[in-house]
Amino acid sequence: MSLPILPTVNASLNGLAGIFLVLGFWAIKRKEQNLHKILMGCAFLSSVLFLSTYVYYHATTHILTRYQGHGIKRGLYFFILGTHTPLAVFIVPFIIMSIRYALKGDFTKHTRITRWLYPTWLYVSITGVLIYVMLYILPAA
Repeated sequence: MSLPILPTVNASLNGLAGIFLVLGFWAIKRKEQNLHKILMGCAFLSSVLFLSTYVYYHATTHILTRYQGHGIKRGLYFFILGTHTPLAVFIVPFIIMSIRYALKGDFTKHTRITRWLYPTWLYVSITGVLIYVMLYILPAA
């Protein structure tokens, strides 16, 4: 089975963003602010690249991928998709605000946002990979 290239790239970018988020969290907990800044910049860049390739893929292809699972797997898939999609849209302005506050040195506001943004962004990154796995990998298994 040959996997479609852009959905694979998208899932990889989502996974990469998740890895950078975890490493960035680890860095700030160790008070390594410069490393945290680099890692969070990489998480942001990975997410921007994901969004760009995702929009490009859906704007240039007419392929509609339907989930093939049944029963509890189908319910789980739609639960994940139904939480992932609105959260992915919802977090975008907060990611931008948190970066803006950090660049301005307003770490009180930055931290206030990132306390809930970090787990939400991480959830979106992980569930993006899960959606890919459920659509493209598990049906072949």
